[in-house]
This record gives sequence, C-alpha cells and structure tokens, in this order.
Amino acid sequence: MLNTPESLPPLTAVRAFEAAARLGSFSRAASELGMTAAAVSYQIKQLERRLGVTLFIRHARQVELTPQGALIGPILSETFATMRSVFAHAVESADQTLSLTTLPTVGAAWLAPKLGRFHTDHPAIRITLDLSVAPTDFGTGQFDAAVRSGGGVWPGLRADDLVPNLYMPVCSPALREAARRLDTPGAPLGFALLGRPNWWATWFAAAGWPGLDLTGRFGTDFGAEHMCVTAAIAGHGVALASPIFFAGELASGALVPAHDLVVADGRRYWFTWPGVRAGSAKVQAFRAWIRDEAARDLAVARPYLERCVTIGPQAAP
Repeated sequence: MLNTPESLPPLTAVRAFEAAARLGSFSRAASELGMTAAAVSYQIKQLERRLGVTLFIRHARQVELTPQGALIGPILSETFATMRSVFAHAVESADQTLSLTTLPTVGAAWLAPKLGRFHTDHPAIRITLDLSVAPTDFGTGQFDAAVRSGGGVWPGLRADDLVPNLYMPVCSPALREAARRLDTPGAPLGFALLGRPNWWATWFAAAGWPGLDLTGRFGTDFGAEHMCVTAAIAGHGVALASPIFFAGELASGALVPAHDLVVADGRRYWFTWPGVRAGSAKVQAFRAWIRDEAARDLAVARPYLERCVTIGPQAAP
C-alpha cells in the first residue's frame, strides 16, 4: 500500500517516469533531467518494481505506456506543473518582499517617514518592517536585512556604515527657557528628564558633571527614544534624542535643542544583511537607497556633528 508518507516511491524515480511519459522517450527525458537514458530506464524499472506494475512497453526503438502508465502519467504531469507554479510563486513573492528588522526608534522615527520614497523608486518591492530590540537571528530566514547599532562586525554578515549614534537634549519651544537649568543641574530643574538614566549620566558627564545624582529627576519611563520625544513635544519634559533621527521635528520647530552639547557615544548604525543574500536584487536596491538617505541626513546634521563631544566606545552606555 502507498497510503503512508514513508511508502511513497523515491522522487527521482517518479520524475524520471513523468518526464518519459510526457515526452514519449527515455532519451528526451534524460536530456531534460540531465541524466543518461540508461539512468532514466533504471529509475523507471525501480519504480515498476516498487509498484508491482509495468508502466512502459519497451520496443526496439520506442516505448509505449501501459494502461497503468497512461493512468498515472497525466496526473503526475499535472502535479509537477502545480509544484513548479507553487515554487515559482514562492520565489517571485520572496523577490518582491523585503523583510527588514530594526530598533523601534530607528524604524518609527527615521525609516518609516522615508519608506514612501523607496516605494516610489522601487514600486515592485514591498517592505515589511519589524521593530524589535532583540538581536537579529538571520538563521531563521525570517528577515532579509536589518538596521542595527554596534561596531559593524558580525560573523556571516555584511554591513554598511550609515550614521553615528548621537544624542542631545530636546524639548518643546515652551520649555526652552526652563531648559537653561541644565547648565546648573545641582539645583532643582523644574522639569522632568525623559529617557534612559545611563544616557543622561553620560551626557551630564560630558557636560562637566560626572557622577551627578539624578535621583528623582525622571518622568515617565516610556522604554523607547521616540516615545520620549513624543512626550517632550507635548511639553512633558526634556528628552535625549538623535538630531539625525528627529531632524524633521527640529526643522519644523516642534522640537528645539534644549542645550548645545551633542554627545556621540562611539556606536554607529549599520545596514546589515547575510552574506548568502549578497546577490539579492531587492537587498542591493534597498542598500543603495538607504546609503543615499543616510548620506543626505549626515549633510543636514553637519552642524551637530561638528560640535559633538565623542565618548569612547568603552564608555558607551
């Protein structure tokens, strides 16, 4: 009986029979499959032995399907045609969808507003964007590429440098005057600090206040930079944010610098992809596009870059 998976005939033998049945010739089947005619004949004999039926009548210069072979052949041809269509559709779908993962703030504040331009340039490529803090595991095949921060060297991955990690205090225009108290942080500030305490400790250290006790100075912990910036725009405090990722808010006036000091912590953001996908057209299209976007944003951010204070990678929070 052939009603269990383990009892099915070997695929090589089934393919040999289907090709020979469809083409009416062992030699033409051999040419299509990249085999010898003798190998095709052997595979079909093995299949006949496995099934216990004769599939071909072998004449001196031609072969003819038996009634059993004629019953099976068209059904197998239709099945293989369906399989080819399914695989072709899967490849086409994979070529048309780029699965990208990145950190929440990078995705929400920097990439999302730009992706419309990518779609205009590459309408055939659909982007799926995952926002997560966890490191990317490309081994699962779930993602084609990522934008992540770090040193740019990861085993098995290629990486293009995009932008440095910068942060500076930002606030709503209504808090700009109050934010001057950042220069005398030993006194009550009168507003909440928004963002990671270790980032603020590093910023104050760069400003000349190392070891400053920041107990009780923080507002709501939103857990992500872009959410802290949203709260800052609403006037709920002063946030630390990248002038690159929030260039639009700074340009529109929704945000203003709360202090001139910009800190670079030694980390950079990279576009990364597995080496095995180096030849992927969609990955290379996105790679070229995001590098151009980063270069454009670096040019806009030059005033901030020129005045930033760099904290070495070993001291980065």
